[in-house]
Amino acid sequence: MLPAPTTPSDIAFTPTVKAIQAKKGSRKAYARMEQGDGWETTVTEDLAAFIAQQASFYLATANAEGQPYIQHRGGAKGFLKVIDEKTLGFADFAGNRQYISLGNLAENPRVHLFLMDYAHRRRVKIWGEARVVDDDPALLARLADPGYKAHPERAIVIHLAAWDANCPQHIPQLFAAADVAATLAARDRRIAELEAEIQRLHADPTPGTTPAQRTKPRDQGET
Repeated sequence: MLPAPTTPSDIAFTPTVKAIQAKKGSRKAYARMEQGDGWETTVTEDLAAFIAQQASFYLATANAEGQPYIQHRGGAKGFLKVIDEKTLGFADFAGNRQYISLGNLAENPRVHLFLMDYAHRRRVKIWGEARVVDDDPALLARLADPGYKAHPERAIVIHLAAWDANCPQHIPQLFAAADVAATLAARDRRIAELEAEIQRLHADPTPGTTPAQRTKPRDQGET
């Protein structure tokens, strides 16, 4: 397991990082952050809600020599699941069978997850340790998506050490094709409803009036 840091951000702010921060002028601000609320170390309600809406994330691992590797993971919204306040997990399916992430985890359990919400311009960074579980059918059933027909080969379970949310600066606002299609379909349905209502009003005028009476403007003296 990762050693307990003095503050949660120490998992990223090593002495070398802090020295550079001091040289570049940002150390005082981050020191104040460390004395305040700082980074989170458990899954909050906000983080759980954010994770439940994500259909992809990036998983970073490194081998024993420190060579990093980043892999994109995708699925239905919420495929990355909250197991408890310190644990996340997802079902792992057969891919290109390179097994780089699995090999890295066998040598070095440390992981980093990068979650991007392009539509709302939000990003979350998660540090932790991961383990591969391939002999727990109940866990696999809990993490698997019932709507996905493929059979999961294993589970990846992540023990959360710390997480932080970045500012939205420079995040391009992008929308998933399925979400755009759903929005356009809802708009088209509403247009169809309004057109049908207009046709109904023309076909079923107010009793006792004629089209000319309904469209005749009032005289200035009318009350």
